[in-house]
Amino acid sequence: MLAAVDLGSNSFRLHIARHEGDAIRVVKSAREPIRLAAGLDADGNLTPQAIQNAVDCLARFREILNAYPIDSVRVVATNTIRIAKNSAAILPRAEAAIGHPIDVISGEEEGRLIYMGVSNAIPVPDERRLVMDIGGGSTEVILGRGHEIIKVESFSIGTVKHSASFFPDGRLTEAAFEAAILSARSMFEDAAPPYQPQHWRKAYGSSGTMRAIADAIVNNGLGDGKLTLKSLNALKQYCIRCGQLSELELTGIKPERVAMVIGGLAILIGLMLEFNIEVLLPVEAGLRMGVMWDLYLRATKRDRREVSVQKITQLFHIDMSRANRVADMVKSIYQQLKPASDTYLRLLYWSAMLHEVGMVVSHTGYHKHGAYMIENADMAGFTTSEQRIMSKLILSQKGNLRKISEGLTEMDFAKAVLALRLAVMLMHSRAEIDYEDIRLKMKKNIELDMRRDWVSLHPTVAYWLQKETECWREVGMDFLVRANV
Repeated sequence: MLAAVDLGSNSFRLHIARHEGDAIRVVKSAREPIRLAAGLDADGNLTPQAIQNAVDCLARFREILNAYPIDSVRVVATNTIRIAKNSAAILPRAEAAIGHPIDVISGEEEGRLIYMGVSNAIPVPDERRLVMDIGGGSTEVILGRGHEIIKVESFSIGTVKHSASFFPDGRLTEAAFEAAILSARSMFEDAAPPYQPQHWRKAYGSSGTMRAIADAIVNNGLGDGKLTLKSLNALKQYCIRCGQLSELELTGIKPERVAMVIGGLAILIGLMLEFNIEVLLPVEAGLRMGVMWDLYLRATKRDRREVSVQKITQLFHIDMSRANRVADMVKSIYQQLKPASDTYLRLLYWSAMLHEVGMVVSHTGYHKHGAYMIENADMAGFTTSEQRIMSKLILSQKGNLRKISEGLTEMDFAKAVLALRLAVMLMHSRAEIDYEDIRLKMKKNIELDMRRDWVSLHPTVAYWLQKETECWREVGMDFLVRANV
């Protein structure tokens, strides 16, 4: 059993499902209209009340999760938590409430997961398709073929802010709609060329907003459920005739969702005009299904992150003989340090594979360039926190340790740093290491025992180890090196 929790800008949602054959069957769903994006203050911080509402919701979700024998859970946070200035302070409370780590994913990763959910729901293997998702805080557009993603972009325009910006007093006028549509078009016009109809056969809308708009069209006798400019404009005119948001009744749409439908309607009309879409088909799949498919693939050893690392090694022409050597050494060294968990094991291995990526910029300070590149790169499958950890590891591979001293208070991370630094050092000194020749421990201090004749065979290692002891001493840890007979 798999579970996905989506901390969206408008609603928090939960899916619990079972993988059966070639499908994932949802057995339990939950949704709460938190409207987190509306809780951002003028300084870009989530208000105490918004935070409390989120924490209370997550506590209720935890009770639901605990009622099922779930094998794997993933909680993802999207646009509002991505941009909230106080998100780092919020996440520990939120994680404690739901009892699981929260992955803050990039807009591009959100788009990839959305497409994964849609592509697994549509049994047309080589179909060229456009997928769009209008969320509370952002809009994702993905071009793909079958399960393959060709292009993905995330735009910082969503239903919550758009509704509040263009219909602040609840008046639904022609002028307000035209301004909202024009604003949406301005967001998409520069990006439009790759998404024109000649690049795809069908277009799909995956968000709850898309489905709500389609339901409003059907239930109010304005069309057949397919989203076209004709049916969307009919819904727009229906809203304008009503004149006031508080008096607008859309059959089949809950009152608390009506405002989101209005903002989403303007964004969708803007999208269809700029991308020249004639028909958009709503589909019952998206982010949460994509998260669960991703969990399933990871469980079956088909991790998208591995593919991302391979692509970066190729793109930046990384010397694979050096990368593989460091990666092999770092794994053995880290295991000898006996970490308390395997939290950093794969991230450390990938950091070792990418440790010289900054060489493409400059050989001087390549570890700093590499750290920036990995933290800010678009890497499919990785969360922002995972990329941040890898960035810190790559930064830590050489030079002083003061730059990452705060992270060294966590022992498993400190062990990962030590393992990478030693592996890089041994690679540079061309030392052919036999792991029977060394013994390494790290508790309050670092203890390295090695054979005396091995030290004499690799004289530069002694020099580098002396430098290493000085670096660790600067952050309050003794590094004891003993050459035994």
